[in-house]
Amino acid sequence: MDIYTELKKDHEELKELLEQLIALDKEDDYREVLVQEIEQALVPHSRAEESVFYNSIRALNPDNSELIDSLKEHLEAETLLKTLNVKKTANIDWKPTAIKIKDALEHHIQNEESRIFSVARKIFSEEDAKMLGTAFEEMKSKVSSEGMQKSTFDFVVNLMPPRFVDKIKALNPISRPE
Repeated sequence: MDIYTELKKDHEELKELLEQLIALDKEDDYREVLVQEIEQALVPHSRAEESVFYNSIRALNPDNSELIDSLKEHLEAETLLKTLNVKKTANIDWKPTAIKIKDALEHHIQNEESRIFSVARKIFSEEDAKMLGTAFEEMKSKVSSEGMQKSTFDFVVNLMPPRFVDKIKALNPISRPE
């Protein structure tokens, strides 16, 4: 599948999980399962999207400010997700935070599927899009197995200008599982 289809598939999965979360009663224990599923879907998707899709666009179109906004939106969604986990532990009303995550991700997805996809379609051939789709799926699987500490390092690396990415990755103090 091409990158656009892969991303849309993940976007639909995330939207469905968030709809399920919002529909829960405040006292429903299934919330913990859903929050974990959302995290397990969101973080690998975000890191793979940044590394494969966004960095490929940046390499060919470095002045695209839309990508910086999208990176900020990834950080916002992940921060809200962490806040949701803390509220669970502290027994604080979690539903307003869940609604914020849902709204933020729906906004992000709409912008990405319209604006960023439009830019990408101008610079990537159909063959490029298929190769990016394959690379995205492989990276997502790799991120899932590496854990959150490595994912945080990768987020910072993905903020770097493309010409520095390989040098920064070589300095990675976090060991990679073999």
